[in-house]
Amino acid sequence: MILKNSKITKISILFLFFIAKISSTAYSENIKNTYFAGGCFWCMEEVFEKVNGVLDVVSGYSGGKKSNPTYEEVTKGKTGHIEVVKVTYNPSIVSYKDLLNIFWINIDPYDGYGQFCDKGNSYVSAIFYQNDNEKDLIQDSLNNLRQVNIKKIKTKYIKFEEFYLAEEYHQDYYKKNPFRYNVYKINCGRDARLQEVWKLK
Repeated sequence: MILKNSKITKISILFLFFIAKISSTAYSENIKNTYFAGGCFWCMEEVFEKVNGVLDVVSGYSGGKKSNPTYEEVTKGKTGHIEVVKVTYNPSIVSYKDLLNIFWINIDPYDGYGQFCDKGNSYVSAIFYQNDNEKDLIQDSLNNLRQVNIKKIKTKYIKFEEFYLAEEYHQDYYKKNPFRYNVYKINCGRDARLQEVWKLK
């Protein structure tokens, strides 16, 4: 009887492990990443982390050629990289199209030299697409913006190649250093310019 129960227990454990494995695989297949550059990555982290369906946002660099660049190298403009956020999200809760709309209203698409007070190649706005579907959705969103405003949009869309995680002190900076972050954000004129561009209420 003890042996029989032992066999049943082993079978039950294996069955539960199998179910957990299937559930984990299904969950991971439903989770996606996307990459946005909207100037200072501290600010973009704050924007996207507040979105329902977004699971994680981290700061980093993309668009350049150098592997594992440092913040100092990127800001000096020698690597070709841009400050980028990697957004991990559940598309059954928030769609890629929704994330695009959120991205647009949190940048100045008419500035080709950077964003707000931050100027230089590392601060330009860009969207990194990973497949033709994302590229088509970006182009659709651009066409919609052009109907609203005839000014030439400077935001680029770039084929994604690699993302390099930024230094730890940059991650969740707005949470770790709220006073310094808010002083920077106000002095940079980000909210004021967004209000001007998008007529936000």
